[in-house]
This record gives sequence, structure tokens and C-alpha cells, in this order.
Amino acid sequence: MKYTQATLQKIEQVLDDASYIIRYERGTFQSGYCILEQKKVVVLNKFLPLEGRINTLMDIIPQLNINLDDLSPEARKTYAEIMEKLRLARENETGSD
Repeated sequence: MKYTQATLQKIEQVLDDASYIIRYERGTFQSGYCILEQKKVVVLNKFLPLEGRINTLMDIIPQLNINLDDLSPEARKTYAEIMEKLRLARENETGSD
């Protein structure tokens, strides 16, 4: 995935379709984000650059309970790309041990 505003919007759409609220706030997040699962709110450090926002959301999405039936076709495609990238990263980690 490219680090562009359009990519960020596609990833945000996945969360929006899954009824998650994304908030960009100031705070002391050691990981750069906070997830309030019960309320379906994801809070990201507002000082993260574009690349940091994309990477952080891509790290968060696999942790969330997302129902694919709630996603639009475009959001489903983005979700599949994120999950594939995660799968490949895990394969590379286990393959290098």
C-alpha cells in the first residue's frame, strides 16, 4: 500500500463501515493509539504523520472484531489487503527463525 491520503481514507472507511469511530487526539500513547473496544472507538495520536497513521491503523484492524458483512465491497477489498499483508509479515517472521 502506498502512503497517501487516499490510502488513509480507504483504511478509515473499513473502520467506519464496521461502526468504529476514529478520533485523532493529543495524549501520551506509548503505542501511538488506544482502543476502546466496548465503545468501538479508536483514538490515535494526532501528531502521527501520515505514514504513522496508516501503519498504526493497519496494526489495529486485525485486533478488532470486524464483521465482513458490514463492509462495502471497496472496504472489504482494503480489509483483505491489510490481512494479506499481515499474513505475509507473519510468514516472514516465522521463516527467519
